[in-house]
Amino acid sequence: MTTTFLDIRKKSGEIIRALRRNERITVLYRGKPAAVIHPIDDAGGDALTSTAPRPHRAQDHVAFGLWAKRPDLKDVPTHVRRLRRGRLDAL
Repeated sequence: MTTTFLDIRKKSGEIIRALRRNERITVLYRGKPAAVIHPIDDAGGDALTSTAPRPHRAQDHVAFGLWAKRPDLKDVPTHVRRLRRGRLDAL
């Protein structure tokens, strides 16, 4: 199936039904192929490449705890208030 970026917005239901039928969708931009949308297999992996499923829990992600040792984030509410204050609050 081929579609355009405009059709993705206007005919999203039809595109989802095609994906459920295991169809690959080629997205055209100005008449030339720009992207391919393909369905995900039932095991959770990629249908075209047999990769392992993505982690579903936050603590399994590589970025989890990335800022855990930052000293300025020990008191999170104070840090958030400082981020949200306006530029004229210090006057």
